Formats: sequence, C-alpha cells, structure tokens
Amino acid sequence: MSLDSMTESVDKAVSEFFEPIAKWLVEVVFYAVPVGGTDLPLIVAWLVVAGLVFTGWFGFVQLRKFRLAVDVVRGKYDEKGSAGEVNHFQALTAAVSGTVGLGNIAGVAVAVSIGGPGATFWMILCGLLGMASKFVEVTLGVKYREVHADGTVSGGPMHYLPKGLADRFGANGRKLGKVLAVLASFMILFFGLFGGNLFQVNQSYAQLVSVTGGEDGLMGSSAGALFFGILVAALVGIVLLGGIRSIANVTSRLVPAMAGIYIAACLVVILVHVTAVPAAIGTIIEGAFNPEGVAGGVLGALIIGFKRAAFSNEAGLGSAPIAHSAVKTKHPASEGLVALLEPFIDTVVICTMTALTIVIANPASWAEARKDPDSIGGVTITSDAFETVLPWFPYILTVAVLLFAISTVLTWGYYGLKAWTHLFGRSRASELTYKVVYTLFAITGSLLTLQTLIDMADAVLFMLAVINIIGLYLLAPVVKRELNSFLEFVRARNAGEITDDDEDQESAKTTA
Repeated sequence: MSLDSMTESVDKAVSEFFEPIAKWLVEVVFYAVPVGGTDLPLIVAWLVVAGLVFTGWFGFVQLRKFRLAVDVVRGKYDEKGSAGEVNHFQALTAAVSGTVGLGNIAGVAVAVSIGGPGATFWMILCGLLGMASKFVEVTLGVKYREVHADGTVSGGPMHYLPKGLADRFGANGRKLGKVLAVLASFMILFFGLFGGNLFQVNQSYAQLVSVTGGEDGLMGSSAGALFFGILVAALVGIVLLGGIRSIANVTSRLVPAMAGIYIAACLVVILVHVTAVPAAIGTIIEGAFNPEGVAGGVLGALIIGFKRAAFSNEAGLGSAPIAHSAVKTKHPASEGLVALLEPFIDTVVICTMTALTIVIANPASWAEARKDPDSIGGVTITSDAFETVLPWFPYILTVAVLLFAISTVLTWGYYGLKAWTHLFGRSRASELTYKVVYTLFAITGSLLTLQTLIDMADAVLFMLAVINIIGLYLLAPVVKRELNSFLEFVRARNAGEITDDDEDQESAKTTA
C-alpha cells in the first residue's frame, strides 16, 4: 500500500467516525439565533458581552492604562527576585504567537467579503472590548498560578478556577472548581493537538505546495509532505523539550519577525495607493453603519466583524493565561495589563492592516466573493490584494504563514502540556509522553486533513469560554483588588518610596 492510499484511508476512516460527533458539537456550541435578517452565534454574544461588562467594571482599563501596560512590557516596573520563568515581553510574545495566525490573514478576508468593508470597524471595536476580558483572565492566571519546586510555573483556568472559587466560596467552590478545571484541561488539550498543531502544520504545508509548483511540484507528493512534517516536528520537539523559557526565546524573535514582515507588506500596498487611503477609511466607516449587500444590514456587518475578531484574539477563552502565568512578577495585575495589549496587536493592528489592504487594493477575487458567497477564498483574496503591488508576494506570504504556524504550534504545545500535566501528573515520564505525542501530531499534520476533528476542536475550545467567563465574573472583585495593589506600587515606585531593596517587603505587605 502506497503512502498516498494509506493516508487517504486513515483520513477517511477517522473523519467518518468523528463526523456525527463533530456535527452535533458544532451545532450546540455555535448555535445561532436569527437577529435582524442574519444569524447571531450565542457564543460570540457571550464573549462580546463579557468584554462590555469588564470594560465598564474596570473603568475602560484598556484605554486608561494602555501607556502603563507599554511601560510594564518595557521593563520599567520589573521587580527583583520575582518568581517566574520569563520577562513581561517574552510572556506577551509567547501568548501573541498563539493568537496571531491564519485567522489574521484568511479570516479577515472572509469577514470583509461576507460583512463588507464595515465589518472592519466592528472587528476593531470587538478587539478593544476583548482587551478588558484578557486583562481579567490573565490577572487571575498569575494570581493563582502554581510555582513548582524546580522554579517552573503552571497557570491557566485549570488553576485559577478551583483556587479562586475556593477563596471566595469555600469548600463548595473548590468542588465546583475542580470539576471545571478537569473540563477546561480536556478542552485545551484536545484543541492543542488538533487545532493548535495539526491544522497549523496542514495549512502551512498547503501554502508551501502552492508556491512550489502545486501538487505536481517539488513538495506536492506524499514524500514531500512527510519530509515537511518531520522537519517541523523536529523543530517543535527540540524547542518544546526546553520548556517555556525555550519557547519564549523563540517566539520573542519569531513574533516580531513575522508581524514585521506582514505589516511591512501591508504598508507597501497602502503607500502605493496612499491617495486611496482616506476613501478606504470612509468606506469602512460608512459600511459599518450603512452596508450594502450584507445580510442583516448594519447588524449583519456587526456580527460578522465581532465573530471574526472573537475567533482571532481568543479573549475570554482562558488559553492565554497559561503562557502569561510564567511571567516574573509579584503583582498579578502587572501582567494583566501587559495581556490587554494582545488583542490590540492581534485585532486592532494586524487584522485592521489586512482589511485596509484588501479594501484599498480591491482585487477582482474580493469583488467576486462579495457577489457570490460560495466563491470566498480566504487567504487567496489577501494574497491577490498584495499581488496587485507585489507580484512575488505569494513567496513572502509563505514565509509569514510558516512563521505564524510554527510559533502557534509551539505555544499550543506549551498550553497542551500544562493541561496534560494537570490531568496526568508532572512526572518526567508523563511530560515526555505528551511531548512525543504532540511531536508525532506535527508530522501527521502535513499528511492528513481530518477537517472533522478540527471543527470539533474549535467547538471544544469555545466551550471553554462558557466555563471560563463564568469564573471571571465570580472572581472579578479579586482582580479589582490586584489592580489597586499594583497601581499603588506604581505610584510608590514613581515617587521614589520603593527601591529594589524594599520590593520584597512591599510585595509581602500588598499580598497579605
């Protein structure tokens, strides 16, 4: 039996087994209700409402404390002797690498095709609201993280749900939290293997094939796929063995590089069409409140924009706190402020750059997609927009996609490891087993599609949002106290009342 026929047989068998499960799960999790002539997925509304609530509860913290967040990333308020494994910048880039990816390239194209240019406006608004949700969940992630004897750190909803609920509601809260923690761990682990790993490798391989002659080209055969899968798996395995420090060292270089390459390409297109920029911005604003040809009108454009933004920046899902929890700090809210920059980078900057590039370039494929929803091409529309100015852009896009994919695989490898160890223990054998399994999944990513499992993984991840946000509501008063504590520390540090020698004592006082 050839490699081609074997992989096709496995792909078909697995898909047929899981297809009815995935179909049911997707229908439940992404259940939509008709609103104003279009469908509103309730899970998206759940995420957006959380962003609205936390924005109001914390007095627009994402706007008022934006500059402070930047100062924290720069290391202005670093504290000597803090527990943790990575600095603020490395924690941010590790988390951003898990959210910035193909959704920023292909997902945005889908949004402006279905929802029109106006969907961009609503994407930006959703990103701004998501900054508040990210602040809350990451503050809790650091507050209730577990620092192990070897100096490594574990955090995320599997830790702050049982510990936080126990703090607020006693034994009953602890019991509920433990059940929620197991469910959260399972959901994170499942998505990490299939969505964060297999899908990323599969799509990056597909882009590589497209620029190397297609299926008849150098990488189009199953042998080429196997070589690519082994290469990626080797890179991922080596980095994953080094833990979060190794992952952070890689992502702190990859994330700025991939974002820089992509944004630079966007700017080239925008600068070439610089005279069209005011009109494009006007089109986006007008389309937000007076869209043409969009099902559901203004509400339709709003829903599409919110949906794509929520799927892209993962605010409220509980995944990012796992990476952020490894930060070196004594004040949990300091990293919460750093984390609010994540949706800003992902959605407000990168997604907006993609949308603006498409609107300005106005490629023929985008016009066709707006007329016929069945022709939506995702990444091809974005590629075509760049190609109007940069004929060789598909090669640059391939580099960007590869960087996006590898950094995402690495970050979700770490997320999955923390979920795995919560379920099966932190023994050396347990961790090694996970790393071997995760690495093997990277190899299969270039050989198999398993779209059914990927759909199911998406549904499982967004089920996590239901559990996580309930916990965020219940624990918001804890976040408020942590924010006040950090702001008092910042005031005292700026006034010269606290020096490096005083920080241990100050930390003990504020956390008592």
